[in-house]
Amino acid sequence: MNTALSLSLSPALGVMLAALVGLMLVRVPIAFAMLASGFAYLIVKQQDLALVVEQVGNGLYNSYVLLAVPLFVLAANLMNAGTVSERIFDFCRILVGRWRGGLAQVDVLVSVIFSGMSGSAIADAAGPGLVTIQQMLKKPEYSPGFAGAIVVASATIGPIIPPSIPMVIYALVSGSSVGALFLAGVVPGLLMAVVLMVAVHIIAVRKNMPREAPVPRAEWPNILLRGAMPLSLPIVLLTGIYSGAFTPTEAAAVAALHALVLAGVVYRALSWRSLAAVFLESTRASAIITMVIAGSFILNYAFTSEGVPQALATWVSAQQLSPLQFLLLVNAVFLVLGCFLDTSVMLLVFVPMLLPTAKALGIDLVHFGVVVIVNMMIGLITPPFGMLLFVTNALTGIPIKAMLREGWLFLVMLLLLLLAMTLFPQLVLWLPQTMGYGVR
Repeated sequence: MNTALSLSLSPALGVMLAALVGLMLVRVPIAFAMLASGFAYLIVKQQDLALVVEQVGNGLYNSYVLLAVPLFVLAANLMNAGTVSERIFDFCRILVGRWRGGLAQVDVLVSVIFSGMSGSAIADAAGPGLVTIQQMLKKPEYSPGFAGAIVVASATIGPIIPPSIPMVIYALVSGSSVGALFLAGVVPGLLMAVVLMVAVHIIAVRKNMPREAPVPRAEWPNILLRGAMPLSLPIVLLTGIYSGAFTPTEAAAVAALHALVLAGVVYRALSWRSLAAVFLESTRASAIITMVIAGSFILNYAFTSEGVPQALATWVSAQQLSPLQFLLLVNAVFLVLGCFLDTSVMLLVFVPMLLPTAKALGIDLVHFGVVVIVNMMIGLITPPFGMLLFVTNALTGIPIKAMLREGWLFLVMLLLLLLAMTLFPQLVLWLPQTMGYGVR
């Protein structure tokens, strides 16, 4: 307790946190806010400012796994630009379109399939999610709020089913196996789809939504063929990773090449101009992620120098928390932080401080990582700063209040699943253990 009190009174740490919060409140980009607050810490500590270059340079140089991030971003953007979303949508209409609330059920299934290609919740909402909303708004039984709510809720599946950009970053900060994390996300991701489909059915029955008109059987072969081709990407990725043909990092390059061939050569949906736009947008998004990661290195240096992770572990030990109590506390804290902070900040700044405690309590880091990432995805749809809410609002004009009003059941179902994952680790660890990964 004394350690925690001395940390709270550290002038350098106080200045750094005040600078970080202050800059974020005035809407300075997160990466620059993190770097500036790191500089402020070094200045107050009277340390050499060149430490920023050292920490950032060493961190990026030693992080081979980070090469996967820009390549997965590129793959997602190529898929979105190459008419893949529309093909997957038509494919899923045949499978679940006749259920009550058919288009909403289609959206959930589309998110499951697209998650095996992009690894990004934002890409899911901006690509296939937008296609689904446009289709739902053509029918009177789907209100704009409901259409937006199911799209933002189902987009949270994207980073859970592999490949996953947040899992790659978590592997960086925790030292966990990317392959084990990818496997561990499969069952939780599918369960997320199941609970959302159940919620859609409940709402559809309550509102007496009619069933969709069936797709003519004569059109099935062409639609199934067009929609099945994108499914080859997750199959290629997972087979290659778990057969040992390539590493998860190399899989990102395979994903980008596969997406380029599919969208550009097979579908002929990319012009040279649109391809250049895809590369430009992918470069911009990758630069943003890299800058945030760079900022996190200096912040983590500051927290480590001040002994914050060790003090937190000592405090938890003094409270005699069980592993389950610790996980429940982490969930509660992250659910609150997720209402205000960006996912990248929590993943890169707060998670490293909790890892020593998780290790000391014997919590498997793969289980811990998946639970934390699911928690953060739920944060993307919680007010006041849920990023998916803002993205969907910007793309469609659907009011955020309408999405929140119509989507509360989706949020409740995801929270119940998060609780189940916390209480029953085998929901996460069963598949990695079955595939022979050395997790407890």
